[in-house]
Amino acid sequence: MSSKMASCIFCKIIKGEIPCLKLFESDKTLAFLDINPLSKGHALVIPKFHGEKLADIPDDHLGEILPVVKKLIAATGATDYNILQNNGRIAHQQVDHVHFHMIPKPNTEQGLNVGWPQQKTDMDALKTLLDEIKSKM
Repeated sequence: MSSKMASCIFCKIIKGEIPCLKLFESDKTLAFLDINPLSKGHALVIPKFHGEKLADIPDDHLGEILPVVKKLIAATGATDYNILQNNGRIAHQQVDHVHFHMIPKPNTEQGLNVGWPQQKTDMDALKTLLDEIKSKM
């Protein structure tokens, strides 16, 4: 086990060293209530596989994530909600273990507030970017 895993709060929660308000658990996935919620029902769904960013998680450890998120949406009764997954500090990731937030948005004050700083579109540059990305997939 790496020192990053040993110090990872989510790995400690997975191992039962730190308690959580567990909503769901399987061999590859854990879901629990966020203890610093943005709204009632704010929950985290995490793969048990330790990886800092989404690209670090093997595909077979991601298969249950969105189905569990959907169960949480139904169970909380959320009709408006955000699913959030951040990668890296400048993208607002605070814990270096992949996690998905399910954040109910009951009104304009509670839940996630998002800025959307749209960039000016240059269609020629966008088409060049399209070709570049598609060639690498």
